[in-house]
Amino acid sequence: MEETKMASTEPNVYLFVPNLIGYARVVLMFVAFYFMTNPEMYQITVFCYLLSQLLDAFDGHAARLLGQTSKLGAMLDQLTDRCSTLGLVMALGLLYKDYFFFFQCYAVLDIASHWLHLTASHYSGASSHKQIDLASNPILYYYYQNRTVLFSMCAGNELFFAALYLLFFSEGPNFGGYGLFRSVVIVCAPVMFFKSVISLVQLLAAAKNIVIVDTDEHTRAKQ
Repeated sequence: MEETKMASTEPNVYLFVPNLIGYARVVLMFVAFYFMTNPEMYQITVFCYLLSQLLDAFDGHAARLLGQTSKLGAMLDQLTDRCSTLGLVMALGLLYKDYFFFFQCYAVLDIASHWLHLTASHYSGASSHKQIDLASNPILYYYYQNRTVLFSMCAGNELFFAALYLLFFSEGPNFGGYGLFRSVVIVCAPVMFFKSVISLVQLLAAAKNIVIVDTDEHTRAKQ
C-alpha cells in the first residue's frame, strides 16, 4: 500500500509539459522531412519545420515556469535542434547540388561544435551546456547568457535555410521588385555566417575545456 502511494507521488517525467512540447517538435520535424523533396508540398514542409523550431522557444519557458526541468527534456531539445537542421541542410544539398560541399561543411561544424560543447560541460560537471566556463570567452558568454541575442541568432539562422529552401521552388510574394524569399536569404545570410563563426569558437573553446580536464586528471594522478 505504501509502495503504491509512493509510486503515485513520483513525477512522470515523460509527461512533463516541456517534454510533451518536445515530442510535438519531433513529430513536426519528421512530417517536414517526409515532404521535403516533394515540390508540391514545399509550403507544408516549411510550415511544419518552422513551427517545430518556434516551439523550441516555449519548452524552456514552460520548464522554468512549471518547475519541470529535466535531463530528458534538455537532451530532447538539443537532439531535435541538431537533427532538424541536419535534415534540412541535407535536403538543400540535394536541391543545390553545386553547393553540396558547403552544406556538408556546415552540417559537420554544427554537429561537432555542439556535441563537443555538451561533452565538455559533462566532463566539467556543469548542469547545462550554457553554463560551462563562458566568462572567459565574451563571444560565447553573450551568445548564451543574452536570451535576445540567442533567440535572434537562432531564428535568423533557421530563417536563412528555410528561405533558401523556399527560394528553390518560388521567389515568393513580390515587394518593390524583390521576391520575399530571396530578400530573407540576403538579410539572414550574415546571421548564418556569424552563427557559424560562433560554432567554430564554441568547438575550439570546448576542446580547450576538455584539455583542462585532462590536464587536471593527469596532474592529480601523478601526485
